Amino acid sequence: DETSGKTVVKIDPTYFRPTEVDLLIGDASKARDVLGWKPKRSFAELVAEMMASDLAEAKRDAANGKRTV
Repeated sequence: DETSGKTVVKIDPTYFRPTEVDLLIGDASKARDVLGWKPKRSFAELVAEMMASDLAEAKRDAANGKRTV
């Protein structure tokens, strides 16, 4: 806080991403059109797989005494 000089938010360097972008948008239409590519997973399956992986990682971290988000 600039007025009080107190730290309001402290950034944990473990989770800081200096090159993080605000928005990522993918478009596979060119791969489909030019290469005839087809995805092996639906969007819902991809999200479920990513969530399962994140949850497993959080459980491992918690079991090892690490703070998780």
